[in-house]
Amino acid sequence: MKLAYFVKPHLGGTYTVFRQLRKGLRAHGIEVEWMGLSHDAREATAWTDTSENGVLLHTESCSSEKQQAEAMLAALHERGFDGVFVNVLADRVQMNLARYLPAHMLRIMIVHNITPGTYAAARALRDHVHATVGVSQRCRRDLVVRHGFPVSRTFAIPNALEVEEIADRRRRREPAEPLGVLYLGRVEDASKGVFWLPDIMAAVTEPVTLTVAGDGPDLEALKKRLEPHAAITTFLGAVSPDQVPETLASHDVLLMPSRFEGFGLTLLEAMAAGCVPVVSDIAGVTDTIAENDVSGIRFPIGDWRAAARSIDELGRNPERLATMSVAARHRVADKFGLKRMAGSYARLIEDMAHQRPAIALPLPMDEWATPLGLRAGLRTYLPAPVKNWLRVARERWYRNPSRDAA
Repeated sequence: MKLAYFVKPHLGGTYTVFRQLRKGLRAHGIEVEWMGLSHDAREATAWTDTSENGVLLHTESCSSEKQQAEAMLAALHERGFDGVFVNVLADRVQMNLARYLPAHMLRIMIVHNITPGTYAAARALRDHVHATVGVSQRCRRDLVVRHGFPVSRTFAIPNALEVEEIADRRRRREPAEPLGVLYLGRVEDASKGVFWLPDIMAAVTEPVTLTVAGDGPDLEALKKRLEPHAAITTFLGAVSPDQVPETLASHDVLLMPSRFEGFGLTLLEAMAAGCVPVVSDIAGVTDTIAENDVSGIRFPIGDWRAAARSIDELGRNPERLATMSVAARHRVADKFGLKRMAGSYARLIEDMAHQRPAIALPLPMDEWATPLGLRAGLRTYLPAPVKNWLRVARERWYRNPSRDAA
């Protein structure tokens, strides 16, 4: 069995999932290669493993999305793929292609986030895929309960990693050292809540340093907002996957103030490295990964004062920090190891190979059209402060036990 994973190399969780999935499924005799579309002739990647792990299709000469889709379909046939993994809110052409693939080709959709836009896109493809995987319990529950996905074909398979790759790199903090706090990820406020970092740093009373590792659209604005804390702040820029374990192991605390996450692979990587997470409490997501006050500390979304108090508590109590560091590593090894994730995907693929469920018939390529869920919706035009307020309000509502009675 050979499957294409629709993505192209980038510094992000979707490609990291590919790298882990490829490694894990190989042990089950299932080959996975990435396949991406390039719309820019100047595009090149600095990744060293891409040529043997996948292919980038250059489609600059294609005058329409339909032609791009036809080029991708031809490549799927030429390279002998038996099926595809479709990542929601990746490339729009690749997502839409799932509705046009030949009937014999297996289609597994992976939903990586919990936003209304993500769910709208997934719903547009729902009837054209054989199985849908949510990367967290929250994803699966939302898809089934609120978006009509069939229970029998919708699964929760948490992301995972090979813990051994991150083992034995932990740098022990000296008693006189300030607590090393790390933000690692895309520097973007809408989802990652990075503009809360200055507020958190202003409220922290214990000696700390802050490292911001990552790049993104809000990097320059964040640098300006953190100018009052310049003496304790370092910006590393983008960090390659190979540098992530060492970066995590050289810090004490991962600060993750996200407004929303589908899973939080960075959280998992931090815990595997023994870097204690102080993370937003996102229902069905972070609360399924970090056990509060055991393998991490969770705080209400947007409550920067609570985040600061948690950092201070860890700074004052090195014994507790050390205990939680060990517990975090054990948590990942016990619940989120690569073998567990790969086994779940392998069983799903094998089940689909033996008895493939009936789905909607493939659409004719001559009738190529983009469904509503894959187009920009009205939410795209809302001002950022309004969207951010709605995101926090939605998560607080989700935390309300009476929500399903409404």
